[in-house]
Amino acid sequence: MNSDFFDIAFGEAKQAFDLNEVPIGAVIVKNNKVIASAHNLKETNQNVCCHAEILAISQASKFLNNWRLDECDIYVTLDPCPMCASAIRQARIRNVYSALENLNNEYLPLIKKIFVDDDINAMVNFSSNLRVEQSKKLLQDFFKNRR
Repeated sequence: MNSDFFDIAFGEAKQAFDLNEVPIGAVIVKNNKVIASAHNLKETNQNVCCHAEILAISQASKFLNNWRLDECDIYVTLDPCPMCASAIRQARIRNVYSALENLNNEYLPLIKKIFVDDDINAMVNFSSNLRVEQSKKLLQDFFKNRR
């Protein structure tokens, strides 16, 4: 894990915040180099699939000209939702580094189940709560401003 990549993810989350989007950012890294970064654009694009992780996966796939993101890691400012966890798994990303565990208690067991090894894809290594205070503050500030 490299905290510099979290800094980039939080920069993306701040861009989402400034657009009045839920402030979540994602960065995909291969061989210790950033190959994609994105933030939520769900409201801006009026598209439920425009989560930071999905957009970053799409960018990385274009960059590598391959949907298989073998040997890639993703840094996210909040645990992925089940949709994003499935996309991460399908893309064959090997490590997920998350700043904060999602408050939806139903997500964590489901995400862990999605990331488990099976006969088709290798397991996704998942680490959470790596930058708790920074992520909490950003999300709290966002939702406080919305009220």
